[in-house]
Amino acid sequence: MDPLWLVLGAVALVILYLILTYNALVGESAQIDEAIGQIDVQLKRRAELIPNLVETVGGYAKHEKGVLEEVTKARTALMKASSTSQKVAADDMLTGALKSLFAVAENYPQLKANENFLQLQKELSDTEDKVAYARQYLTSQIMEYNLKVRQFPGSIIANAFGYKAKQQFTAREEEKKAVKVTF
Repeated sequence: MDPLWLVLGAVALVILYLILTYNALVGESAQIDEAIGQIDVQLKRRAELIPNLVETVGGYAKHEKGVLEEVTKARTALMKASSTSQKVAADDMLTGALKSLFAVAENYPQLKANENFLQLQKELSDTEDKVAYARQYLTSQIMEYNLKVRQFPGSIIANAFGYKAKQQFTAREEEKKAVKVTF
């Protein structure tokens, strides 16, 4: 066997590996972007449900103005957030405000039985589940991508083309604590 063919075969294999690794990095980076987009879609959907929820609760709980204002303020912050970190912070603020809103709703039996309120609560719960799923998917995608960027020999290719590890979403300590509702 001609040594030239062996060298050409080895070079071809190296080039093929480079192409496959590069394409895998591009694909996984795109999947991460898509996962972030899905989270944005669900956060926007949730933000669009909030005005109806506030209006429904406001009709029953007029003296709970502070809670309603906090929900509105948190929604506005989420709608204005531009970076991922701003969206995460605004989402956390909105989640806390909604917990307070639902705690207030517990004091109003007529509200809890209101069909509109129940439908909005169901839609919001469904959206929360979708946000949680999208975050879980994003976490998995980032983990797979980061493994390729950090493991040898993929790390050499990643560094050569400017691919860096991405930051993983992590829950803050206060999100991990049990919610305490007091009246």
